[in-house]
Amino acid sequence: MSERIAIEAVVNRTRSEIWSLFNVPEHITQWNFASDDWCCPRAENDLRVGGRLCFRMEAKDGSFGFDFEGVYDQVAHESKLAYTMPGGRKVETSFEDLEERTKVRTVFDPETENPVDMQRMGWQAILDNFKKYAEST
Repeated sequence: MSERIAIEAVVNRTRSEIWSLFNVPEHITQWNFASDDWCCPRAENDLRVGGRLCFRMEAKDGSFGFDFEGVYDQVAHESKLAYTMPGGRKVETSFEDLEERTKVRTVFDPETENPVDMQRMGWQAILDNFKKYAEST
């Protein structure tokens, strides 16, 4: 497997505010897409060890869609999430207090179908969209 990929963003919100915006399904559907021609019409998030996350991601024109899924391995309230996706790929997201700001950092195992740079850019675009949403909410 390739080297893990890391992305991050500093968001102008407190860690407790970020936690809710990042994890509550009603918020997830508002930011969980990489570009304006995609959407996240449905999100389920059972935020506990052994709980399942499932985010439906679709092109707005209906040409393509998929369920982004995982099972939580670790849930440390307001500080860290870790889950495993189908096929065994791991994802870890940490939330670091920076006074009134929060650093959100995700490290993930890449898949083998797309170039690493494309995956990094896609995941970063989603995180950047989260930052934009969180700072405007």
